[in-house]
Amino acid sequence: MMLFTEVRGLPVLVPARAGRIGTVTSLAVDVASGAVSHVRFRGGRLRGETVLPWEAVRSIGPGALRVESADATPGTGPPCHDLLDRRVLTDAGTDHGTVLDVAFDTETGRLLAVFTTRGEVPANRLLGLGDHALVVRAG
Repeated sequence: MMLFTEVRGLPVLVPARAGRIGTVTSLAVDVASGAVSHVRFRGGRLRGETVLPWEAVRSIGPGALRVESADATPGTGPPCHDLLDRRVLTDAGTDHGTVLDVAFDTETGRLLAVFTTRGEVPANRLLGLGDHALVVRAG
């Protein structure tokens, strides 16, 4: 298990190549599957953001995020709806605070829990994510 805040800022490495190719900026989530779908990273101050599918991730740990190869074709990925600092609403329209962090399985990318300013929300209660908020099932 790892937290999104632990991943942000990690160097992105390719094992067959020396040096870093970028720094993780965020993880994109597919709420329907309840898993991380893409990794977003920036290669340098003047370079744009690169988006790789989660399947390109070879391993992730406290020291770095390793990808299969530098030749992995970057995709456009989903819209960038970063979960961190996102407002949380229940399906009944009740405010449930703001996302502080997200726990996920580093091998599968499966979300385990969302930690908000008003407590923990199990990942199986996530319903949708948009520009305005993360929507969760009231419970």
